Amino acid sequence: MTSAELRPTDFAQRVGWTTHVLKAIFAQPFADLAPLLAPMIPPDAVVIDVGAHGGQFSKLFSRLAPRGRILAIEPSAYARSILGPALRWSRARNVEVWPVGVSDAPGRASLLTPIKRKGDLGFGLAHLGADASGRACVAHEVEITTLDALVSKAGLERLDFVKMDIEGWELNAVRGGLETLRRFSPPIYMEVNHAHLARAGATPEAVWATMAELGYAARSTPDQRPADAYAGPADYLWLPRGD
Repeated sequence: MTSAELRPTDFAQRVGWTTHVLKAIFAQPFADLAPLLAPMIPPDAVVIDVGAHGGQFSKLFSRLAPRGRILAIEPSAYARSILGPALRWSRARNVEVWPVGVSDAPGRASLLTPIKRKGDLGFGLAHLGADASGRACVAHEVEITTLDALVSKAGLERLDFVKMDIEGWELNAVRGGLETLRRFSPPIYMEVNHAHLARAGATPEAVWATMAELGYAARSTPDQRPADAYAGPADYLWLPRGD
């Protein structure tokens, strides 16, 4: 199925798409993270949102950095059909949408979007790699780049913050951004889920080892306690050691 065919084509999907757009516009599920993130995101910050989905984080970053530059990375055409209206409604004019996925090497890959029981698309669960859940999925081919290549193409001379939520492809994205992370050492807000990482043949232990080699240490969120090892599926805040 092509990306164009991921647009709503029947009643259930049209209703689902409308619901997704309204939630993306009006819901603020991450507003409570603003006090945690604000010290790391100055008003002129450059932020990369890897896995922008419906734009909830991109909108938050736009508010925290009104004079900054937000790069919203989202390979799913369906997700972008929701992301666009949400950003326009929110007047998040400093958000750029990049229609690519991020991994450890450029190319093309199949993105799987689960179909929910009621017939609409679970676009927030779209992922690369095989789906072992037995769910019905829609597949379409997407362009893949690396974080290093994206930073170069965007001409970034600074990078203040990175958020990654790409359903198990996080370690691949890190490996494709080693030069960038060593150069800028931005704080990284990253989802780590052992079941999702397995899609890429990765493990939480490999995430911790790679991040340690890059000079990062993890903290749990939102309490910011040191997380020296994986403590279950969660969003972890990675900071350069010494910060």
